[in-house]
Amino acid sequence: MPSDQRQFRLDVDELPTRWYNIIPDLPEPLPPPKDPEDGPSRMEQLPNMMIGECLKQEFSTDSWIDIPEGLRQLYLQAGRPRPLFRALSLEKALGTPARLYYKSEFYSPTGSHKVNTALAQAYYAKEQGFERLTTETGAGQWGNALAYATALTGLECTVYWVRAVYKWKAARLGFIKMLGGEVYASPSDRTEAGRKLYEQNPDHPGSLGIAISEGLEDSKNDPKAAYCLGSVLNHVLLHQTVIGLETQKQFEKAGVYPDLVISCLGGGSNFGGFALPFMGDVLTKGKKIQFIAAQSQAAPNLQGEYRYNFADHAEITPMLKMCTLGHKAVLEPIKGDGLRYHGCSPIISLLRHHGYIDTVAYPQDEKHVFESARLFVNAEGFLPAPESAYSVCCAIDEAKKCKETGEGKVIAFNVSGHGFMDMEGYREVLGIE
Repeated sequence: MPSDQRQFRLDVDELPTRWYNIIPDLPEPLPPPKDPEDGPSRMEQLPNMMIGECLKQEFSTDSWIDIPEGLRQLYLQAGRPRPLFRALSLEKALGTPARLYYKSEFYSPTGSHKVNTALAQAYYAKEQGFERLTTETGAGQWGNALAYATALTGLECTVYWVRAVYKWKAARLGFIKMLGGEVYASPSDRTEAGRKLYEQNPDHPGSLGIAISEGLEDSKNDPKAAYCLGSVLNHVLLHQTVIGLETQKQFEKAGVYPDLVISCLGGGSNFGGFALPFMGDVLTKGKKIQFIAAQSQAAPNLQGEYRYNFADHAEITPMLKMCTLGHKAVLEPIKGDGLRYHGCSPIISLLRHHGYIDTVAYPQDEKHVFESARLFVNAEGFLPAPESAYSVCCAIDEAKKCKETGEGKVIAFNVSGHGFMDMEGYREVLGIE
């Protein structure tokens, strides 16, 4: 391949036909979800709230799971496969011997990787006969993706949006509503879980844990509705592996292989989708790769305890074995709010526990992270989402280290979304007039 090739594409017929399930390849069996010692069974309630095929995939031990042809057509409609870019201009700006490659999930119709699992969950929900999907959203990308997926599949969509972000992302809110989604600032007065907090403080900033509780409760009370989660769970990471599987094929075309794989991490969906196929190479083929999850000090969940904990504030979910800060933890809002969640995916948490994943938590003021995003957009021309800016920042920091050591590492990072509807956040942090 030419050393100055900037873009690596796949043909339409190279779109993956199967998702990769890493569970059989993990260094130990994945601890299953469980009920708490007291109270009603959360496990027994799952079939009443969630999509049957997704629950089946959640507990599957098959290494590969077929992507239905109807869903593959939806992926094609959403613009998959997506290019892998060589960041030649960024390399030049940094003066680094490292070779930087980034995956362009920002080409999604709603601007983020979340569409990959939103389409899958809506597809299966439609097959099962559900009429409405309920969910939470933090930064807004997941709620937007699910509204997009329900529009394409003819379903209704209800989104509980963390209030701190709902208040400043007017463009994203308008996009969700344009797609037919109904949106409520969380905590809201529509559910018991939300009402308790709303009555104490109508301006409560909210959190993903609270919004998850509201989405679950709404679904639980409506037999025609199913709850969908945008991160954390095994089946969500499974659907997202389409990102990493495409990227592996693109690195084959580039004739190189990553030494370092980086992505931002909140609950784990984009990190998992990008990294897990490469992690499979480490676990099954003996490849040597370093993995870094870029986080915020507002919610450094991978630096928390590895233990069983609830996935939501109101304790409606079963308990998951994960790295957690505690489901009642008070987490201060940030502009990259999609990273503000108390716990991490059980799969990624287990891999972190076994030492396969490193983590860096950037300062809560986000200035260093957003300055890196400014450098990236000026060099490469793409504006990352605030969450994706953490991935960009980590890649830049690692490339600077290579400049000091003279190492020519191949660094792969995922730009999981664009920042076109997030400029108010950038303006505030960077002081842009």
